[in-house]
Amino acid sequence: MKRCPKCNSLMPDDVTVCIRCGFDAHASAAPAPQRVPAAVPVAAPAAIQASAPETGTNAPKQGKIRSGWALAKQSLRVLTLDKELLVFPLLSGISCFLLLASFVAGIWATGTPAEDGTVHKDVSLVVMLLYYFANYFIIVFFNSALVACALIRFRGGDPKLADGLRAARERLAQIAAWTLLAASVGIVLRIIEDRVGFVGRIVTALLGAAWTIGSYFVVPVLVVEKIGPLDAFKRSVLILRKTWGESIVGNLGLGLITTLVTMALLIAVGFASAFLAATLGSLAVALIGAMLMLAIVILAALVGSALNAIVLSALYLYATGGKLPEAFAGVRLQQAFVAK
Repeated sequence: MKRCPKCNSLMPDDVTVCIRCGFDAHASAAPAPQRVPAAVPVAAPAAIQASAPETGTNAPKQGKIRSGWALAKQSLRVLTLDKELLVFPLLSGISCFLLLASFVAGIWATGTPAEDGTVHKDVSLVVMLLYYFANYFIIVFFNSALVACALIRFRGGDPKLADGLRAARERLAQIAAWTLLAASVGIVLRIIEDRVGFVGRIVTALLGAAWTIGSYFVVPVLVVEKIGPLDAFKRSVLILRKTWGESIVGNLGLGLITTLVTMALLIAVGFASAFLAATLGSLAVALIGAMLMLAIVILAALVGSALNAIVLSALYLYATGGKLPEAFAGVRLQQAFVAK
């Protein structure tokens, strides 16, 4: 990390433009160069460069859904180069399931009922905090590993699973600190929601949404900048406000596209298996169809998590350094957000 010569705020060593004040170290040290496009691509493997779409000022303006489709296609191309990235969300899901099972089994076996047969509220609160912390730690750990691999790919490397796990292990302290803060915020919002009326629930829902949006860039900030939880949240909010505003419309983009594709596959497999089962009068065909639908849901969840991490990494690189990965050269990243 280094400090901006103008406003003295922290910034990564490889970033030349300050997010807070906009100071450009290169521009101040040399005469203004000839006008070039604002988004300068970073080095990328030939396999990605070959698939980069048309760029430039004449590129057609993209709407929300069209931008989401472009993000999904380009992210999928990156994912095809590193299919092993799907292992991270798979490990995360398995770990979270085992954690939930262990907590449920532990509560059922060693629960401490009060005189009226219910669990003490203080014990319940502690158990809930521990579960929130452990569950969120697992999610952030594997997301950090996935983001680290995506950043390696965007910078011209060939990431391996060991690279992502190593990067996440080296940031255990930052991940644990952020997880504790996030779990505490989640518990506080849950308590407030349980004790207030309808209006209070609306307020807590809005606060929760604001917290989720503000922490959008926290994982890449932890991976790249290795700072504390409060600084990471402030940095995330600063990047978000400086670049595109606070309202993410990704739900109408990448999330919408992946959801529609998943639903189309589920409907197709469901109708086909139901028709075959009814025609052949075979229960086995219906069971096979149900298993295929379950496999589609699991695969869609894994692919969606990986694509989100890839897009997040690209947005972070573009937001902090103005460097657009070559794989996303034709996508208007500004349209991934709506300004205030």
